[in-house]
Amino acid sequence: MYENVFKRVEEKYVLTKEQKEQLFEMIIPYLKKDKFYKTTICNIYFDTDHNDLIIHSLEKPPFKEKIRLRSYQIPSLEDDVFLEVKTKYKGIVGKRRIKMKLKDFYDYRKNHTFDEDNQIMKEIDYFFTYYHLKPAIYIAYDRKSYQSREDKNLRITIDENLRSRNDDLRLELGDAGFRYFKGDHSIMEIKTLGAMPLWLVRALSNLEIYPTSFSKYGSIYIKEKQKKEEKIYAY
Repeated sequence: MYENVFKRVEEKYVLTKEQKEQLFEMIIPYLKKDKFYKTTICNIYFDTDHNDLIIHSLEKPPFKEKIRLRSYQIPSLEDDVFLEVKTKYKGIVGKRRIKMKLKDFYDYRKNHTFDEDNQIMKEIDYFFTYYHLKPAIYIAYDRKSYQSREDKNLRITIDENLRSRNDDLRLELGDAGFRYFKGDHSIMEIKTLGAMPLWLVRALSNLEIYPTSFSKYGSIYIKEKQKKEEKIYAY
């Protein structure tokens, strides 16, 4: 198994098509396409029977965590996926993840077998066991990734066509889902280990683009809850 651990600051922005085009016209000279420029990111988020993890996260506590299974394409059982625990503490995002074959993940969930010498996997297994986690939602989006020409630790991603579903909660079953945005909106994330460069700060300021608290899982959960409540009150 391949392990990956890192921490960084992430800022999110919800952009209209016009805002995105204006912003990138200003900042594209400072950027280059990432090695994996275009990807379709597919996720299965895990939660309790009563959605305790996402409800706790939406309360905006100082510390929160999520667990998900992620792929960068629609995988087959033989393809690599990432089992991740994502944490956030006072604005600092941490991610601990394991790379494995999709079939090995299913084997772990079925037989509860894993390498007990792997510390990250031990933590993930404790997480699954303690909370009695199960697949809760499928979320996918199409991502374009950029990197600063000057600082490799500064990355900007644009996520479009945010979609989700509550059935067929397996990564290999395709990336179809219901669209979250009615309009042509995208989610931009700025990821850095330090302060943003002046050229980026100026561009955001000139266009009056400000960060927002936007959790893909959280926002979709709220929207679905509102729809259910509207149906109840309609009767």
